[in-house]
Amino acid sequence: MYGGSIASILIRTPGTPAAAATLLDGYPMGQKGEASRALSMSLWASFIGGLIGCGIMTFLSPQVSVFALKFSPAEYFALAVFGLSIIVSISGNNVIKGLMSGFFGLILCTVGSDPISGFPRYIFGQMELYEGPPFIPTLIGLFAVSEILSGVEKFSIGSTKITEKVTQILPTPADMKRCMVTICKGGLIGTFIGAIPGAGGDIAAFVSYGEAKRSSKTPEKFGTGMIEGVAAAESANNGCSGGAMIPLLSLGVPGDSVTAILLGAFIIHGLQPGPLLYKDHIDVVYMVFASLLISNIAMFIIGACGVKFFAKIIGMDKRMLLPIILVLSLIGSYSMRNSFFDVFLTLGFGVIGYLFQRYGFPLPPILLALILGPMAESNLRRELVISQGSPAIFLQQPIALFLMGLAVISLLMAYVSQRKVAKRVAAAAGGDETNTTDKK
Repeated sequence: MYGGSIASILIRTPGTPAAAATLLDGYPMGQKGEASRALSMSLWASFIGGLIGCGIMTFLSPQVSVFALKFSPAEYFALAVFGLSIIVSISGNNVIKGLMSGFFGLILCTVGSDPISGFPRYIFGQMELYEGPPFIPTLIGLFAVSEILSGVEKFSIGSTKITEKVTQILPTPADMKRCMVTICKGGLIGTFIGAIPGAGGDIAAFVSYGEAKRSSKTPEKFGTGMIEGVAAAESANNGCSGGAMIPLLSLGVPGDSVTAILLGAFIIHGLQPGPLLYKDHIDVVYMVFASLLISNIAMFIIGACGVKFFAKIIGMDKRMLLPIILVLSLIGSYSMRNSFFDVFLTLGFGVIGYLFQRYGFPLPPILLALILGPMAESNLRRELVISQGSPAIFLQQPIALFLMGLAVISLLMAYVSQRKVAKRVAAAAGGDETNTTDKK
């Protein structure tokens, strides 16, 4: 997962959906000339988070998989609601505009086929939209293309060039100490969310980011270049890699799309993942454990060698860099389905993202809604079908009730945090006015 953070930090383009939370603080750090610091922390957090996921996968796979197996549609819906509650935390200073962005993302989720009946909704005869707006082109448009348009505008009014002096390839001891608790929490969150089939690293990263902001003494600084934000997101999405292996090896149920491909590889070789895999092919299981550990070490070595080269990208001449990013973004959009429709969709969302930013509407809530909206709708509908339309079933599921409670607590704490920040800003403004009056 570490590779996805490089583009997030340097050019505000998530290399993978799981790296989307990384850009919230990683990109502002890069714009302040701290790209190498952000990249080195991303590498360190990815390495530690990956080791945590690997360790739990090695020693606690059966226990964690039993817990993950208890998730029914009610629990998935509650998890999605808990994730959506983080919108308040990532909305910046204007919660109302953040919520409006989130609702816009949820509206986009209604485009496509109905998750239960399969009836097409709001596709206007475009069969390319039958499965909803394609996620990767939408992601590239909202973040990469919109940033290119903003960059062209800033360049036209004579913006200053970012100078990045690479002084480190690993975090300083002070940064390691500062972020270690956040990294450990992120690794645990990522592992357990990854063990829930169908969840994934993108959800884990946002949940971990929200927890890091909630527990911070300076939550108002998140989104402006806090290194803890980078550490939380990267440790969680890398911990998710080991977590997603847990249900695959223990139950034969893939935890995400990557392990689904791995399930096919096992079957091709005549191996059936599940409880009998531990009994009949324990040597293969040990090799899987070892390969994940070795891959984390290899990632750390390769990443450490590349930090100083990656960070130099941000200092390139914008007249050269922006066209290259645009071309690569459009190639990436086209390559997903070999469709020019996706290219035009990317450009359209780029304009939408640019206008949202221009008028102060944050983009991360849209992304979070696009990730969690389909999960919330489909599982809500399934659970209501099972309960014959009775919403009381959500109160009868302990895990779902617990997650709903966490969502309420998250909203309340975010509201209290926003009030404290507003009072602190007002007090600072009042102090500045007093000082000005005294000087006069």
